Order: sequence, then C-alpha cells, then structure tokens
Amino acid sequence: MKKVKVLLASVVGSIIEWYDFYLYGTATGLIFSTLFFPNNDPAVSILIAFATFGAGYAARPIGSIIFGHMGDRIGRKASLMLTLIGMGGSSFLIGLLPTYAQIGVLAPTLLVILRLIQGIALGGEWGGAVLLATESASKGIRGLFGSIPQLGVPIGLVLGTFSFTIISAFTTEAQFMAWGWRIPFLFSIVLIIIAVWIRSGIEETPEFQRKKEQGELAKIPILHVFKYNSKDIFRLIGLKIGDGFFNVFLMSFILVYATTYLDYSRDTALLGLTLSCASMIITIPLAGYFSDFVGRKLLYTCGLIGMIVLSIPYFMMIPINTTLFFTMQVILLGILWGTIFATQGTLFSELFPANVRYTGLSLGYQIAAAIVGFGPMIWTSMGSNFGASPLVFGGFMIVSLLISLVLILFAPDTRIVTKYEDDTKLDSETKEVQLNNDSNSNEQLTY
Repeated sequence: MKKVKVLLASVVGSIIEWYDFYLYGTATGLIFSTLFFPNNDPAVSILIAFATFGAGYAARPIGSIIFGHMGDRIGRKASLMLTLIGMGGSSFLIGLLPTYAQIGVLAPTLLVILRLIQGIALGGEWGGAVLLATESASKGIRGLFGSIPQLGVPIGLVLGTFSFTIISAFTTEAQFMAWGWRIPFLFSIVLIIIAVWIRSGIEETPEFQRKKEQGELAKIPILHVFKYNSKDIFRLIGLKIGDGFFNVFLMSFILVYATTYLDYSRDTALLGLTLSCASMIITIPLAGYFSDFVGRKLLYTCGLIGMIVLSIPYFMMIPINTTLFFTMQVILLGILWGTIFATQGTLFSELFPANVRYTGLSLGYQIAAAIVGFGPMIWTSMGSNFGASPLVFGGFMIVSLLISLVLILFAPDTRIVTKYEDDTKLDSETKEVQLNNDSNSNEQLTY
C-alpha cells in the first residue's frame, strides 16, 4: 500500500503538468492567437502566440535550478508540493484572464507572466516526480516504477483533450471562443486540491533520507553537478532533443498543422491526438516493465530507429485520409515515442548520484525542453515557406533524432552501471566497471 501511494503521488503531479501543457499548447494556436494576440495576418498571430508557448519552455531551466536545489537540499516532497501550486495555480488564473479586446496589451502581458510562472514550476515537477518513484523502488523494478510518472503524459493529455472536446460539443463556435475555452483551465483547481492531498501523506524517499542522515548533501547542488557530472548533463540534453522535437509536434503543433495545412477539422485533429495518447497508457508501463529485463538503452535505441524510419512516411501519409492519420499518430506517438518516454525517467536518473540527482536530472531535461519548445515557431515558418512538405518536415525530425541515436549508442547501460546506491545485488566486477566509468563517482564530496 505504501508503494502504491508513492506511485500515485508521483503520477498525479505529472497528470496536472501535462494537462496544463496540453491546454496551453492547444489554446495557443486555436484561441490565444485570436483573443490575446490579434493581428491582420493570422500567420503572424500564430507565430507570436507560439513565442509565448516557447517562453514557458525557456523558463523551465530556471525552475529546474530552483526546485532542484530545494529537492537536493530540503527534500523531494517539499519541492513537489510547491511545483503543484505553481503549475495548477497559473493555469487556473489563465482561465480568468480578460482578453485583448477587454484590457488591451495588458492581456497578453499577464498571459506571458503566467506562462513563465507555469514554466518555472514545470521545470521542477518532472524530475521530482520521477525521483519520488525511482528512489522508492529496488533495482529489479526501478524501470517499471520510473515509467509510472510518465503515465501523466497520456492521462493528462486525454483529460485535456476530453475537456476541450466536451466543451466544444456543447457550445457554438462563438460560445467556445467567448467563454467555453476557460472551463478546462479553471478545472485545474480541482486537480491541485486532489494532488496536494495525496502528496501530503507520503514520506521522503529512502535515498535522500539516507544522504541527509549521513550529512552528504551537496551544499550548492548546481555547482556540484557541473563540477562532477557535467558530461552527463550534456548527454541527457542530447538524448532528449531528438524525440523532444517530434514529441512537441505530435502532441501540440499537430493540431495547427492538421487544421491549417491538411484541412482536417479541429474535432478530427483532437480525436487523432486522443487515440494516440490513450495508446500510451498501455505502452508506457509495458516498456517500463521490460526495461528491467532488457535494459533502458535497448528500448530507447529501438524507439529512435523506428521514429527515424517513419519520419518522412508520417508526413506523406497523414494527409491522405483520417484512418492513416489516426494510425500514424498511434504508431509514432503512442507506441514508438511511448517506449522512449517510458525509459527516460529511469535512464536519466541513473546517471546522477543521489545528492545532486534532482538538480542534474531536472536541469538537463529542462534545457532540452527549452530548446524543443521553440519548435512550433520554426515549423510555423517552415509551413509558410514550404507548405506541408514531407521532405522538409520529415528531414527536420530525422536530423534531430539522429543526434539522440548517436548519443544513446555510446551511453552506458544504466540497468547495470548506475549511480543508485541500493544495488546490493551487483557483483564486485560490475561495481569496478561502474567506478572506472566515472572517477568522480565518490558521493562523499560536497561543494
């Protein structure tokens, strides 16, 4: 029961994170570009609106430093309570904002401020949620446990999609644009209350508690991690960039791409996204479970290769008909990306020692997120210049995916070589390999 409660606490914040992510990503192209960034040229409005979308991503590394420091110095639990309030609270307030027509330039200004607050909070949520799960698991089931917080992506997105779909079905276009779009944002307050209640009843993770009792916490985690683990931060960034660009496209920009360039209706685009997200609910725990037997590296590599092979065919096939659109969304997002994402939390966390794990994991991941967050701006420009060109869009994805593929091929198999301390089953030979791979793995050092 204790383990179940920890897993529930880890995934509930992730659900809110991705519910908020989806709401903002969807509203950016469909709502904010019109109500908060009006312009005579619709393409300009969309471009400006997606700049605020990217600004939220850019703020994430700041949040990773702030909440990473707190998580590595005070505790994972305390940090995660604050990220919940920042994420959900900003989404709730977005639902209350007046539009440009009502208060002028102050409307987009307030929207950007709330988006930045949301981004800062998001910067600390993912890493903490992953550690809450993985640091509470033994080595044999760490992959499975690490995949559970990742379920927040499909669940949060399905909730977000469902909320927008329901509101859209029961309102006219005018009603939806006037007030209907606000309801899903306001619903965030309900999710916050539930999440805070669940997380308030959990204990600190065993690994952090052990470090704290032994007096081995890093004094300034950000300096410590760059001094002793900078290689792993850059490795993490490169590993995430490849699937990150495609992920943002498949889960956010696809709504603009499908409605603007492929003439699909908004409801059809939302249904395609919902189906692919729903399939991840099956893929993620299965991939996490198998990663404990075959390793995170193998699954990660297979997922990347699959996405590379299907990059151009995806953009060639989705315009043909809705069946192919739905099928390719499920394969690329639900199965291949779902497999990659299922392993990321555990794989990335296993690169860092416990005393700087929150900071290292969050910072590397969120720097990559800040980079890929500006993908929609790039694709908007690409679409304006080249239209829905499969070679242009598919080629872009292939280049970014190849970066991650090269890095994963040279990455350690973290199922065997890991920085977690509870691996009592590792034999002396494996431990010697682990020490030789990182001469600075002495976790007694503080900075």
